[in-house]
Amino acid sequence: MKIIVDYKDSESGVNQLKIDSAKYLWDYAIRIVFNDGKERLIDFKPFLSKSLHPSIKKYLDENKFSNFSLIDGNLNWNDYDLIFPISDLHKDQIDTKFTKP
Repeated sequence: MKIIVDYKDSESGVNQLKIDSAKYLWDYAIRIVFNDGKERLIDFKPFLSKSLHPSIKKYLDENKFSNFSLIDGNLNWNDYDLIFPISDLHKDQIDTKFTKP
């Protein structure tokens, strides 16, 4: 599965928004750098803590959470077991409305 988002860059036209780099820092926080130069420090702990779904809740195990990879410009946990829309990460708006089973 590959999740991509098109965004319009006024200088170069339409580009594909993706994550260039991601580094786990501490306590469920990841520093993300996007290909448009934007950088975010995203705290995933509130999202994980509020979730009632067991497949999301299991990532409160910090060892599991910190074991993500960057595939095709997406943050990916355990072969797409957990993934977030790039546009949400870019806006730093991780939503918990879809966390109930």
